[in-house]
Amino acid sequence: MELPELTAYAEKKYHIKEEHKWTGFPGFSILADPGSGKWICLLMRQWDSESGTEIQRCDMKCGQEILKEDSRPYLSQPFRMRGDSWLGIAFDDTTDPGTVFGLFDQAIESTRKQGCTIVLETPPSETVIVHDNTIQPDIGTEFKIDIPERIHGMMLLYEPDKEGSFASKCRNFHIQGRYMEDYEDNAPWDESFERYFPVYHDMNLRQLRGYFSWRTEVRKGIFNPISLSSAYIYIYELLNGIGADSPSSSLEKMEEFEKGFLNAGMGDASMRRNLHRWMLEFAIINDLPAETASRYAPRGMMEKDSSLAVLRNPGSYTDDEIFSALCSFYGKKLGESPALKKDGIKARHIFAAVWKTAIADDGRDIFALCFGKQEAFPWYPLGNAVYWQEEKHPDVDYVLHSCRTYRCRDGIWRELRYDHLDFSRNILGALMHETDRVIRKMLRTGRYLKETAGDEWAASYVDAALKADVRASEPEIRIELSQLDRIRHEASITRDSLLTDEEMEAFPDEAEDDDASEEECGIDIPYKEILAMVLEGRPITPYLRENHIMASIAADAINEALYDEIGDTALECDGDTITIVEDYRDDVLQLIGGKHHGEE
Repeated sequence: MELPELTAYAEKKYHIKEEHKWTGFPGFSILADPGSGKWICLLMRQWDSESGTEIQRCDMKCGQEILKEDSRPYLSQPFRMRGDSWLGIAFDDTTDPGTVFGLFDQAIESTRKQGCTIVLETPPSETVIVHDNTIQPDIGTEFKIDIPERIHGMMLLYEPDKEGSFASKCRNFHIQGRYMEDYEDNAPWDESFERYFPVYHDMNLRQLRGYFSWRTEVRKGIFNPISLSSAYIYIYELLNGIGADSPSSSLEKMEEFEKGFLNAGMGDASMRRNLHRWMLEFAIINDLPAETASRYAPRGMMEKDSSLAVLRNPGSYTDDEIFSALCSFYGKKLGESPALKKDGIKARHIFAAVWKTAIADDGRDIFALCFGKQEAFPWYPLGNAVYWQEEKHPDVDYVLHSCRTYRCRDGIWRELRYDHLDFSRNILGALMHETDRVIRKMLRTGRYLKETAGDEWAASYVDAALKADVRASEPEIRIELSQLDRIRHEASITRDSLLTDEEMEAFPDEAEDDDASEEECGIDIPYKEILAMVLEGRPITPYLRENHIMASIAADAINEALYDEIGDTALECDGDTITIVEDYRDDVLQLIGGKHHGEE
């Protein structure tokens, strides 16, 4: 049983309307005696975010004596009110409507029995019972309330459900909404109205007339402020096709609502998110074009699907498109690689080539290892809206995107997609890291990256892609071997004719051993000695003075010699002090063979 069943019973039998007295606490309301104004019930609704359900309870003024006789689990001490006259009732699947209605009858009876006998000095003709100084009419008295005929007819259409199911709530809303589809009113109302999944049946007469008056203006393009719950009822109407002659018309009116209501500062971010979600789902279940539905899909979802489509079949896309798709999953760090600043065209080309090489591997499904496989997941369209579908949806496959399809079989929907929980950033990351490392070294830019143990499989794809790229870019050269001797002879004559006598004498010396330059690893001997001292932590000032060398000049010379291999400044100089950048110590030691000048 749910609280709305109790409020419906109170209204139908006793003409008691639910009252919301606290604007700041929309979950609290009361049922009060219309004559005396005394409270009969305090109703409480609280949303439980963990379970995703609404907790419904009430404190009823019917006395706690029943607890001594009845131990039903939904009956307890009062939750908020104090005193023995109040009883707590929890509303759930175990709550018996008959018991609750009986207790409510007792509460009404006990409230109306209260009073006192007043005897006048002049002998009265009868005894008058006074209830809180207000004459209380009999329970059976009919109140004359000005209810428009159409609204009265709508109320009669409501069919209470003993189970209080959500499906029954949706069905009643759909039936009543169709009946009130063309109704107009002119009785403005600006009080608060707050409900979870609001429907007409949750409103009293003033609220109903106020809503339909607001809706009358909306259909003329005039959007005035109204409570969010009332505005949700309008959206629910459009989802149920109420007030629109086609699904396309419903979507157009939802777009108008977003512009006129939400964009005007009324509503909130949660309502906008719900609206977009429902517009997407509504377009799908009504088989509207995918281009239309895509307009309402989350931007991130569509971008991921598009990137997956590119990476799944890279041969149909450009280098820039492939690289952009890789960045969407690897992260912005890839797009900030120094290699892109040095030569963006070449870097993006190599990244794309490596991915295409990996995808072409028949023995290993790299795409599946990175992103999993397309699987079917349960999908509940408009599951968090008041929506009623009179007939079971026919079987259909709705392709929103090549990587996302919605399938209905026997009225049950499933979403075929790639799930982000299956994405393996480690595998994609290893491939991109190795590619970035090789490109930086190739372009001699940025801080060099170190090889990662266990990523040799990634290196094999990078190496294969580079070799294939080199072969593809090499021009076709045809050499006539019969002409080779003539070419060599003519080149020799040309060279001799250009050399002077002094150059002719020096020319034979070019073949001598290059070791005479006294250079090792590109570093002159004095500077290599300085580098050794820095690595060992020995003072270099005496050596610099003895050899008349400035510290800054020595540091620049060593850095220049190491730059081709390190790709960055390995030494730092401050006055006469030279220090090694610790991140590059191992790299420098490896370059000079692990031992310093002068060691055996």
